[in-house]
Amino acid sequence: MSFVHRERVRFGDLDAMRHLNNVVFLRYFETARIAYVRQLLPDHDPVGPETDPFAVIFAECHINYRSPVHFDEVVDVHCSIAEVRRSSFRVAFAMRVGERLAAEGHGVLVGFDYVAQRAAPLPDAVRERLEAEAAAAPAA
Repeated sequence: MSFVHRERVRFGDLDAMRHLNNVVFLRYFETARIAYVRQLLPDHDPVGPETDPFAVIFAECHINYRSPVHFDEVVDVHCSIAEVRRSSFRVAFAMRVGERLAAEGHGVLVGFDYVAQRAAPLPDAVRERLEAEAAAAPAA
């Protein structure tokens, strides 16, 4: 696994059935994904194009829920770069409570030019860094 982010389930993260709300799984993935991308691409601003018209934006998310997660459990969100294309890349994730798989899936991030307001190819340096990470790490 390339990157692991840890979350402890808070009371406010629960739904009426007293387990982790399905939307919160995505919030945990978002937090892990942003931390991971910031580590890989320290010059990339995950909040917006303040200093550079190029950014990556979240375009797709797929999740399979495998088992419920409960209050006060510790969730490890494992992330890895699964695929790199000309203008996008896919981040795979697996959420585990100990050895138990709670959810798995992926998200696709697309290069975006805020000036032109359209998808854009990933800069060579970004693509090369992501390809190196994908080659070095097993899938999430």
